[in-house]
Amino acid sequence: MLTPNLTVNEQGHLCVSGVDCTELAKAYQTPLYVMDEAVIRTSCQGYHAVLQQEYDSRGMICYASKAFSCKEIYRIIHSEGLGADVVSGGELYTALQAGLPAEKIVFHGNSKTFDELTFAVSENVGRIVADHITELAMLNEIAAAQNKTVSVMLRIKPGIDAHTHDFIQTGKIDSKFGFALETGEAMAAVQACGTFSNLKLVGLHCHIGSQIFETEPFAEAARVMLRFMDTIRTECGMILPELNLGGGPGIKYVESDDPRSFSEIMREILKAVRSACDTYQYPQPFLLFEPGRSIVGASGLTLYRVAAVKQIPNVRTYVLVDGGMCDNPRYALYQSEYEVLCANRADQPKDTTVTLGGKCCESGDLIGEGMSLQTVGPGDYIAVLATGAYNYSMSSNYNRNPRPSVIMVKDGTAREIIRRETYADLVKNDL
Repeated sequence: MLTPNLTVNEQGHLCVSGVDCTELAKAYQTPLYVMDEAVIRTSCQGYHAVLQQEYDSRGMICYASKAFSCKEIYRIIHSEGLGADVVSGGELYTALQAGLPAEKIVFHGNSKTFDELTFAVSENVGRIVADHITELAMLNEIAAAQNKTVSVMLRIKPGIDAHTHDFIQTGKIDSKFGFALETGEAMAAVQACGTFSNLKLVGLHCHIGSQIFETEPFAEAARVMLRFMDTIRTECGMILPELNLGGGPGIKYVESDDPRSFSEIMREILKAVRSACDTYQYPQPFLLFEPGRSIVGASGLTLYRVAAVKQIPNVRTYVLVDGGMCDNPRYALYQSEYEVLCANRADQPKDTTVTLGGKCCESGDLIGEGMSLQTVGPGDYIAVLATGAYNYSMSSNYNRNPRPSVIMVKDGTAREIIRRETYADLVKNDL
């Protein structure tokens, strides 16, 4: 699965934006995350352009930090005119350290701590998305202590079937996130906001899930949310000026995946918003969107060095690499599929079927099963494609493995944006 930024050079080596992956692996060691800046910027520009051109600039794209968070990614998205969605004090701190304006940050999370909310209020974060009544009360207390009025949104469960993995559907009633419409919980939360003198309810938020290929679930979520906003106007006399429709567009991990383009998804959502506003005679709200995976996912790949090949006759062939679930837990969590190839033999046909196994002391430490791959041996390099999202951000020090370095490539050159952890880093907090 070669995307336009991936090519094969005369030596038969895989290249990203003109940079030889084999040379990167030798220079920076493996495992190694590699990301293409041009792909990230093109995705940012695409989302931003559709919103600007087709909704009179009444909105903001907020990059979903949980997909990949570091200083450099915030610098890039800020330079492209985007804001950010953060879900922890750590993501918020990183974004601020990178120079992202606090007013362009939306703070999410279903279990924010008192300290995290205090930090967000003290930094004048633009919007805080409340997930439960207890949080509203705590946030009001913090705002009062700082003599501030905080702009809040309520996370609503619109009850949409996102047609995705159960673990990444977040908009249905049986979810730890948000206020349910069906039970009256959402309306009770709206009414509760009026009792908190240091909170200003500015809008609603929903997020129906992740890695979604269809456009209709997004459009239906927009219709459901605007219908509820109209109900709020009728029952509470309140016109909410903002609507945040979250993120979730999928990307192509394997050839069978058929995701919609961000422009197609955005146009369908905007069409649904305009139609619903016409139906209810409701003022078109300021819109926020929170794409993450679809901005950084396709930009990345991960390089591994083959340690050994184990053939179990009539069973399977294991290709064992120097990384695994500590740098990519998605197969263990979701049985996520990937395309792989031998980075130093990329011009050769894929003539074997393998299970790609990691180095962690877990039988479930696999990156994939039934994967087509060139014949490889110890010392060869494996490239796992489309790993720009939810790989580094979900990595861990399991088995006390240091986290890999992250390299950004652009116009034929490479630079390190996150250093590789050392053994000394692993023990620096030990007492």
